[in-house]
Amino acid sequence: MITDSTGASSDTRERTARSGADPIAASAGSAGPAADLPRRSPGPRPRRAHTPLNPRPSIPLTLITGLVLVYTLLPLVWLVINATKDQKDLLGSFGLWFGKDVQLWDNIARTLAYDDGVFLRWTLNTLLYVAAGAGGATLLAVLGGYALAVYEFPGRRAVFAVVIGAVAIPGTALAVPTFLMFSGIGLTDTPWAVIIPSLISPFGLYLMWVFTAEAVPQELLEAARIDGAGELRIFFRIALPLLMPGTVTVLLFSMVATWNNYFLPLIMIKDPDWYPLTLGLNAWSAQARTAGGEPVFDLIITGSLLTIVPIVAVFLLLQRYWQSGLAAGSVKE
Repeated sequence: MITDSTGASSDTRERTARSGADPIAASAGSAGPAADLPRRSPGPRPRRAHTPLNPRPSIPLTLITGLVLVYTLLPLVWLVINATKDQKDLLGSFGLWFGKDVQLWDNIARTLAYDDGVFLRWTLNTLLYVAAGAGGATLLAVLGGYALAVYEFPGRRAVFAVVIGAVAIPGTALAVPTFLMFSGIGLTDTPWAVIIPSLISPFGLYLMWVFTAEAVPQELLEAARIDGAGELRIFFRIALPLLMPGTVTVLLFSMVATWNNYFLPLIMIKDPDWYPLTLGLNAWSAQARTAGGEPVFDLIITGSLLTIVPIVAVFLLLQRYWQSGLAAGSVKE
């Protein structure tokens, strides 16, 4: 029997030639039983073990989270829906459904034009209090927290105790002493009576103190000093970018506290021209309880909706600064 280099005999070549098959493939197919075995389909992947980074789903926790979400969003949904109603539909329809006509844009126009546009005046007052009070409180908190975390000086522990004690004191407990002090120096019924107390933020100072101690490595500051950088340059060029997440957090807390501040302006401000939005909307609400007053509940709800829009916008714009790990890799252990 004559064979070629592939190991196939002449008879095999003749049979495969008549059948139109490749002699090399035919010889490979007769190599053994392993070639005839069907290919196995891959089985199901093994499940990953549950770890703290890959926890087991919890149905009770999911239900509780859903209830908290509904509880949080329900007032906002109610506010948006009722801001689309006029006075008649507001008092005569179901609170969680729309009225006969959508009056949102008409309500907004009436709110901005009511009482010679006093709502815009109150909005500008609130922006002034937030820019000066919350901005100044954030600046002082960043400077003070950085100094307390980086530098060693006598009395540092005493300052820490004072800050912790100030955090524990509610703001309402200081309202009457603050009013008496400002009344003695003649600053009541002025914007300074709201701005100056807003500059003090013990919680913001404590937060920046703790955040600076964790976010700014001392080795990085020492390396900058060795390179000849001054303290101001170190703070603005090295420390401040690393402190941006904490700074934005303190700024947002201070902004929300100042924007929603009601009790302090209530005892300090008597002139309606200096009212913030909280006092202004309360004044509109009080009209319905006075003799001959005009009820404007539709304008109050629409004004409340317009009041929360700037805070939501600020949160959305500043959330990109909430980053962590900016100093990762800057210091090699």
